[in-house]
Amino acid sequence: MIPFTEEATSRFVDTPSGTLHFHEYGEGHPVVFLHGSGPGATGWSNFSENIRTLGAHFRCLAVDMPGWGRSAAVSPADRCHHRTAVEFLDALGIDSAAFIGNSMGGATCLKVAATAPERVTHLVTMGAGGGGAKLFGPGDGPTEGLKVLQRAYRDPSPESMRALVDIMTYDPAHAGDALAEERSRNAKSNPEHLANFISGIGKDRPHRATDAELAAISVSSLIIHGRDDRVVHWENGLKLCTIIPDSRLVMINRCGHWAQIEHADEFNRLVAGFVGARSVESREAVLSR
Repeated sequence: MIPFTEEATSRFVDTPSGTLHFHEYGEGHPVVFLHGSGPGATGWSNFSENIRTLGAHFRCLAVDMPGWGRSAAVSPADRCHHRTAVEFLDALGIDSAAFIGNSMGGATCLKVAATAPERVTHLVTMGAGGGGAKLFGPGDGPTEGLKVLQRAYRDPSPESMRALVDIMTYDPAHAGDALAEERSRNAKSNPEHLANFISGIGKDRPHRATDAELAAISVSSLIIHGRDDRVVHWENGLKLCTIIPDSRLVMINRCGHWAQIEHADEFNRLVAGFVGARSVESREAVLSR
């Protein structure tokens, strides 16, 4: 197996949505990891410690989506991540894969599972939004965490990023200065990504799965949510588990928005068991449920 370093695992591939940067590590059933929407987010920053472990079992593919990391820039109007995710599989010659997504990445995974179910063998989300009315969480307007995220886009300084990683996590041990500085460097490396995201703040997100689409998802789904998530309230995880027929919810106490980072060992065990124990079924079996 190749050395596990950021550069040794780095790859590029061309798609109709533009050039995508991704990290590839391991062999076996393909697992696609999709990051969240925060400034400086990349496949590596969100999932490096997960693919280090899970690469022993699966072919791990952590993608920088258009508008993030080292992938092509895109305007909010032209951004369609669920279409890009399918193009990514096509470009690599992958028939179907397990999809794992954090926050925005989770929303993308849900939309892929709803609109291209034959391409998804397993679905895992962490901190994904459920849409619609809320009973317990904040009502109209952005949450406390999303307000900090938006400020960090406008001011991607290490100080702003420290506030961002603080609110993304429950345990301060996972929100150190090194991570804040890494996110700041990532964000500042491509000002066009920052400007494009800022221009889309407050506008509709037409590519989120509707309740009807969620209810039609046939793939086995694992919903993971932090009980202390201040970015996307845990109620969203409960809603997703209620609507998606073949789903189960794991809610973790003392956990913020980054379950895969704060509880990496438990997350890796859950994913390895879920994807591995539920051996990859044929697409026909999945769709016939």
